[in-house]
Amino acid sequence: MPSLPHEAIVELFRNRPVLAAELLAEVFSVALPRFTEARIEPAELADVIPRELRADLLVLLLDGQPVLIIIVEAQLHADPDKAFAWPTYVVGARARYRCPACLLVVTHDAALAARLAAPIVLGPGEASIRPFVLGPRGVPVVTAATEAQKRPELAVLSTMAHGRTDVGLDVAVAALVASAGIEGDERKRTYTDLVLLSLGEAARKALEAHMNRNHEYLTEFARKNFHQGIDKFLDKGALLSLKLLFHQFERRLARRLTESEHVRLLERIGEEGYERVSEVVLDLSPEELAAWLADKNNR
Repeated sequence: MPSLPHEAIVELFRNRPVLAAELLAEVFSVALPRFTEARIEPAELADVIPRELRADLLVLLLDGQPVLIIIVEAQLHADPDKAFAWPTYVVGARARYRCPACLLVVTHDAALAARLAAPIVLGPGEASIRPFVLGPRGVPVVTAATEAQKRPELAVLSTMAHGRTDVGLDVAVAALVASAGIEGDERKRTYTDLVLLSLGEAARKALEAHMNRNHEYLTEFARKNFHQGIDKFLDKGALLSLKLLFHQFERRLARRLTESEHVRLLERIGEEGYERVSEVVLDLSPEELAAWLADKNNR
């Protein structure tokens, strides 16, 4: 991951509280207790600790009552003080909610991740705390748009971890497609910015080349004004979303779209709406997708 603001990582977990539990289960094979709800709780622990301490994020899993506390910490650089603060977070949260507690540390540095994974020994005897440390190599690689749309926060985190690798373009496209479909303009912009900032030079150039290749078709369509509402869609800054949708069609068809197919796809968006078309590209087989795109009868 590039050195992105500490708050960006925390915000992904804040927007999807269950993400912390999902990563514990999928990456670390933790046997989670049964739970029906995951929610963010106040991270100040001053009520159970003599001095004020604040964790980055405190995720509470519930099944009618608290069953597990996951303390999420974003760590972008080495900080020897954390070896003393983190056990306090775990013990304080455990005392407050009267349930098991654990620590999930997310870092952008593989070497730092290896050091942080060592148990924190509290003193003589067997008292220690071993954090679950998620480094860049441990973050799942999300390249499928279907998975990204189900969990946009994981898709963005995947781009932050792998955007400068050989799968950078694929994870970025999946994350951008997912980000285009979420609610809230500010959140959408934040996710898009994080993805673009996380790309290496090669992936960024590849993405720009693809988008530039499609730009002429989009502007031509806007000038012709085939269908009411498309101009408004473009005016809202959704040009990026349209270009990414083109990319998804080309990936599914395993070839470039022709000029007539570009125009027909834009017509389909005008006739059926962007959301419906974005579902079609995921639901149909490549053969069915080509037939759907060629169909002039709106079936």
